[in-house]
Amino acid sequence: MTSTRTVRAGRLVVEIRRPDKVLLPGDGGGKEYTKADLVAYYRSVARFMLPHLRGRPLMLECHPDGVDGPRFMQKNTPDHYPDWIHRVEVPKEGGTVCHTVCDDTATLVHLADQACLTLHRWLSRVGRLESPDRIVFDLDPAGDDFGQVRQAARLLGDLLGDLRLPSGLMTTGSRGLHVVVPVSGRHGFDETREFAKDVADTLADARPDLLTTAARKKDRGDRLYLDVQRNAYAQTAVAPFTVRARPGAPVATPLSWEQLDDPEVHARRWTIADAVEQARTEPWAGLRGRARALGPARRRLDALR
Repeated sequence: MTSTRTVRAGRLVVEIRRPDKVLLPGDGGGKEYTKADLVAYYRSVARFMLPHLRGRPLMLECHPDGVDGPRFMQKNTPDHYPDWIHRVEVPKEGGTVCHTVCDDTATLVHLADQACLTLHRWLSRVGRLESPDRIVFDLDPAGDDFGQVRQAARLLGDLLGDLRLPSGLMTTGSRGLHVVVPVSGRHGFDETREFAKDVADTLADARPDLLTTAARKKDRGDRLYLDVQRNAYAQTAVAPFTVRARPGAPVATPLSWEQLDDPEVHARRWTIADAVEQARTEPWAGLRGRARALGPARRRLDALR
């Protein structure tokens, strides 16, 4: 008989099936993490994570047999999901996609029960799906040299500062960092993507020994790839505080610019075990309230090129 457990999340009680099932193996023989561990983590981190999820269509990375088994990427919300989970119908060529929207802790817990390890969010919100309120730069190193990532992040942060744009850092839980820029939502994806590309090209032109914007891997060599491809309609980026499907359960975790100097910081620095502790430091405090229109930044960037 399959074991079940119930978890209270707000006013709702969510059923967790097979809570003892291992979803994430230990890293180098370390602790394994079960579905119950995943549920407990997402329940604990919810108050920090939900502001980054509310109103955003999601693409869900599901591993029903754990990370050692097959995975599938889920855009359409299954019919068997509870009625209390919010959904949004998004037009696509030839029809629509019914995306899940995670607006509360109960939804987050249910997604953990469904072995949806990683949540990938849109850069825009319901009601203004064609107007992003985020720009994301993905710093993707050629190998595992985090020193290269650290250097690239500093260069990008300095340039964004010159453009008078606020930005936040986030470990990806994989190999690199994301630099996230809040924007006003007055611009379409074409405009934000073009701006992000011009910022990346400006940096790559200044440091061709270290950085590249070449989309093809064979053209990058040992340089770090400044990836801006996520800045497009219906594209997604990993959500802050989401678990990554890797041994050891690393978490995509916001950090402060000052923490970038910490020699212990790397792309998988935080895991299920300690990401909530980092969340409590609120490294992005006030960032959402500092969103900027791109017009002044565009003029400053053009003056630099």
